[in-house]
Amino acid sequence: MQAQGMEQAGMTSDKDWTVLLILSIVLGSLGVDHFYSGKIGTGILKLITFGGCGIWWLIDVIMIATGSFKDSNGIPIVK
Repeated sequence: MQAQGMEQAGMTSDKDWTVLLILSIVLGSLGVDHFYSGKIGTGILKLITFGGCGIWWLIDVIMIATGSFKDSNGIPIVK
């Protein structure tokens, strides 16, 4: 089953939303939130750019807080 099918079936990620939000706020500029959600490639990019000089970090915090952030399988990480 592809991620799109899972999303339509109402599935959510097994990653904890609260942990992800805290990691993003505290260590998001180092890419820890992306590593936690399984997005290794973007985690490395975030690490070497220091969270896109803060812009990428802010966008991720907003996406996580609103429930639109997805894990590496394309499944939303929600409360």
